[in-house]
Formats: sequence, C-alpha cells, structure tokens
Amino acid sequence: MSVWTRQGRGKSLRRLASSVDTSEPVVLQLLRKFSLMLFLFFCICATSASARGHRKRIVVASKTFTEAVILGDVLTELVRANGAPANHSQSLGDSPILWKALLAGEIDAYGDYTGTIVKDTLGVTDDPGNFDLAAALAPYGVGVSKSLGFSNTYIIGMLAARATDLGIRRISDLADHKNLKFGFGNDFVDRMDGWPLIRDRYHLPQKKVSVMEHQITYRALASGAIDATNLYSTDAEIQAYDILWLEDDLKVFPTYEAVYLYRLDSAKKFPALPKALSQLEGKVTEAKMVAMNAAVKIQKKSEGDVAQDFLASLGLVTPNSEQHSRLQEALDTVGEDTRRHLLLVFFPLVLNILVAIPLGVVAARYRRVGNLLLGIVGVAQTIPSLALLVCLIPILGVGYPPALAALFIYGTLPIMKNTYEGLTGITPSLLESAEALGLSSWRRLWVVELPLASPMIIAGVKIAAILNVGTATIGAIIGAGGYGEPILEGVRHDDMAIILTGAIPAAAMAIGIQYVFGWFEKWFIPRGLRLKTVD
Repeated sequence: MSVWTRQGRGKSLRRLASSVDTSEPVVLQLLRKFSLMLFLFFCICATSASARGHRKRIVVASKTFTEAVILGDVLTELVRANGAPANHSQSLGDSPILWKALLAGEIDAYGDYTGTIVKDTLGVTDDPGNFDLAAALAPYGVGVSKSLGFSNTYIIGMLAARATDLGIRRISDLADHKNLKFGFGNDFVDRMDGWPLIRDRYHLPQKKVSVMEHQITYRALASGAIDATNLYSTDAEIQAYDILWLEDDLKVFPTYEAVYLYRLDSAKKFPALPKALSQLEGKVTEAKMVAMNAAVKIQKKSEGDVAQDFLASLGLVTPNSEQHSRLQEALDTVGEDTRRHLLLVFFPLVLNILVAIPLGVVAARYRRVGNLLLGIVGVAQTIPSLALLVCLIPILGVGYPPALAALFIYGTLPIMKNTYEGLTGITPSLLESAEALGLSSWRRLWVVELPLASPMIIAGVKIAAILNVGTATIGAIIGAGGYGEPILEGVRHDDMAIILTGAIPAAAMAIGIQYVFGWFEKWFIPRGLRLKTVD
C-alpha cells in the first residue's frame, strides 16, 4: 500500500545549509529558475499584446442583448462603408458600463433608448415632458442621434393561456393576484424606470421577485416557474412563446425611442460617424427590428449577417454573399479567444508572484503587520467581480486593463496566504538547527526557509492560476475577450453549443495548468522536499 510522505527533511536542511559556502547556493538556483519562468511569462504576454494592433479606429459598443448587438453591427458596418475603420465591442455591458466607457473615451458610440438615458443614465426623476436630451448631454461631450424609427418600450408579459385563465389583461389587474410569481431581468429590478416604478404606481402587493438574466426569463415563463416578467416590445419571443402583452393602463413606462449616443469629438475626428448616423435616421421601423431579432433568435443567423442584409436592403452596403452560422463563427475564433484568455490568466499571475510572495514573507516575519495585510487582501477578495470591474472602468477604461487589475486583486490572496503558511509552518527544530549554523535572520530566509516553503508557495501559484482561468471569463462583460465571449454569446442566444465553445477550452486550460504545474514542481522544488510514493 502506498502512502505520501516527505523525504528526508533533516537531510534536506543540512544540504540547504551547507550550500551557503558553495558557489551557487540553493536560493540562487531557485531565483535563476524563477527568473526564467518570469521571462517565459513575459514573452507570452508581450507576444499577445503586440498582436492586438494599435490602429486608430472608431469603437462602437453594444449592450448584452441581441437587439443591441444588431444595432452595434449595423452602425459599425455603415461606418466602414463610409470609409472609416471601425470595431464593434459586442455585449460590453449594461447602460452604466457603456456610459462610463463613453465618457472615458474608451468607446465612441453605442445604441440606447431615450427613456433609459433620461431616467437611468441622467437620473431625471420628474416627468421629462419635452425634455431636451441633446442639450442635457452636450455638457458631457456626448451627442445623440435622431430616432432610428422605432420605440422599444418595457412591457409586462404573461403566457396568454395563463393570463386568460386568471382574467388578466392590464398591469393593474396584477394587484388582485398577490400569489403570482414574478421574475425580472437583473437590470429591470433596480432601475428607476423598472420594477420599483410599476410596483409603486400600480400598488402591486408582490414583495419578492426572482432576479435572472433576461434571456432566461422566457424559459422560466414557459416552464411555469414564474407567472409574469418584463419584456421588450420588439422581442421576437413574444410571438414565439404566445405571450400576452399586458396593457400599461396608467401609462407608467416612458418612451424608449432607439437612438445612438456618441462622442462629439469623435464625430469631428471621423466624419464617417455622423454621416452613418444620419443615414440611419428613421430607417429602422419596429417591424424591421422585430424581423431582425427573429432572424437571430429563431432562424439562428448571426447578428453580423442580419445587419449586412438590412443595410443591403436599404442600398447602403453591397450584399454579402457569404453567410455564417453563429456556431461556425464561434469555432473560427477559438484560437483568438485562447490567445486573449492566456494573456488574462498569466499576466496578472506574473504580477501576483512579484507582489504576493514578498507580502507573504513580510506577513510571516512581522505578525501584527501580517494580520493586517492578510485582512486587507482577504476583504478585497470578497468584492463581487462585476462590481469591481464597474468601479475600475472610470480609472482604467474597458477591455484588458480593468480585467487584468481585477484578476491581479483576486490572485493575490492564495499566493500570499500560502507563502505565509509555508514559512510559519516550518518545524521550529529545523529553524533552531539553522540558527546554530550562525546564519542571520534574512540569510536563513533565503537559504533555508524559502526553499522549505517552496512546495506551499508553488501550490498557491497553481491555485491562483486555476482561479484566473475561471474568473477571466467575467472579463468578457467589459470587452476583454477570452473564453467568456462565446459563453456570454451562448447565454444571450440560449445556445448550448456556443457556450461549450468557450466552456470546454476553459476547462481544458485548467486541466493543462494542473499538468504543467505538476511538471514545474518537479523542476522547481528542491529534490528533498518533493512528495514521493513509498511502499
């Protein structure tokens, strides 16, 4: 029967201590290997960063639902057709994230709705009436296009059969059925123009509601898990799921005309942007928007192809003969997603190693300071990832920088904690033997303690790396890319195949890191401290 044991700790200590008088002490061997590791990591990061390209172009962004992505593709393609380079950062986030990114100059334009801008973005609490939106946005350096031609207002919907059985036709009828189960999209619950508004104005007695992603609400409604939810008036699923649109009899919801917000300085720098915006004014009717949503949701076309077909129908671009399925597009980008995900995993890991190990040493040497440092790092670890990313946008913008900063924060604790545990867990008798050799405190740290603690330190680095693989998928919410991008797209389309194009490679990368670190431990950890199987 095999058991795990540590091989020769006492002999290992004598070998480590005796190396003080050799030309290359053990600590220098470790530092040499560590430096080589950092060099390889920096090569990976530098290669990935250099491949991104730095050509100046218009950046169009979109929210995380299908209609917003379509409108983002429409504007991007039209800007390109007018002769300016443009990129589309899909599914970058909700209105607060996009608004901050626009003000920070990280993006140049995005699609939104007048009711959202007035109530949610600008925080106007009174009845806007004839509100001058352009004048209100100008001090921010932001312009607004004219209406695209349709309004996509909030609605409250129920399955038609369920509503008929209960005799519900209007939102006010919901007040007579306090046991109904409500489930709303996560953005609708807290918005001033969302659930709090209809709850107070209609005096609805339902106090508890389920909060979920908007796309999941349809499944929940169809399965009977919830009775009513918030929808958008141009959703293709309203007809597909036979949903009854409850009348807003008190006219509570404001008007949500579809528009684009854009930076005024970007419009001056790139004339193609205002030209494209003017070409789209009044061209997107509600029927056309519903048809485009249906083409993506029901016919499974990609948003890019749908946008191309729409612009071609207006004679604004040349029809694209090549059509791609969403799954094929996701498979085609696996290589690029892998490159970006590797950058998200390893660059903050390198910074973690450079910062967290010294912090762990300080924490082990000075216990009072150490407790404070561990407490601070531990608290930072508890901050929700999405909240942290949103807080970092005004400082670092969108894309890689805030994602890398968040991953650095989350990866510090396991490495620092393991360094601390590794150093404080060394048997006192071994330290006494080292003191008997006449080594100074810091010399003992370098020659004896760090080598003895190296198994724990490497374990902490491995934990941080594996955590980064999973946590890095959240970075796609703010345009950092990686495997989170196809996962979010699959969730948006309720398409498990697309989700798996991101989830399977992420799982494979985590397994690969386990294997690589298994090999790395053998190379880095002193021979006498490695785990060995004995009979």
